Amino acid sequence: MAKYDLAFKLAVVKAYLAGEGGYQFLANKFGIPSMGTVKKWVEVYSFFGESGLERRRSRKTYSIQFKLDALHYKVSTGESYHDVAFKFGIHEPSIIANWIRVWQKEGIDGLSKPKGRPTMSKKKSKLNKNTKKLTREQELEKENELLRVELAYLKKLRASGINIPSRLRKQNLESSTNYEENID
Repeated sequence: MAKYDLAFKLAVVKAYLAGEGGYQFLANKFGIPSMGTVKKWVEVYSFFGESGLERRRSRKTYSIQFKLDALHYKVSTGESYHDVAFKFGIHEPSIIANWIRVWQKEGIDGLSKPKGRPTMSKKKSKLNKNTKKLTREQELEKENELLRVELAYLKKLRASGINIPSRLRKQNLESSTNYEENID
């Protein structure tokens, strides 16, 4: 069961918007342990409206391409997780941070792993067999986009002086040598 229902969240947000007090004052007044919770509700409400405060019944799944688009945007613009999340319609900025962490640790394969326990249904496997194969050109375009995202990320790391993880450094060297071999 959710700790706070929609009506309660709306009351807190409306009190803030009516100027009844700041985040800390309203947190104390309504018995909320953290002023950050009040701040988050106000931000979500101002961006997504009342639907942003509703409790989600099921987890939303995002395609790999959507994740890569969000990561590419984050890396190329340098905007905060919060700004990127709201730009892409994601209510929790920590989702973007998790995607970056997984991508750094496991690469693109890590982003494609489904969360949770695998299904026991056999219907899923039949569905996968019927999916349309990508053409060679589409596969190359997809790979090209993934390499662009990775390169942009590595450039951003180098520019900020952050140590590049050895897994990415090795992979980057391998991909550049493979490219040079293909040219010859």
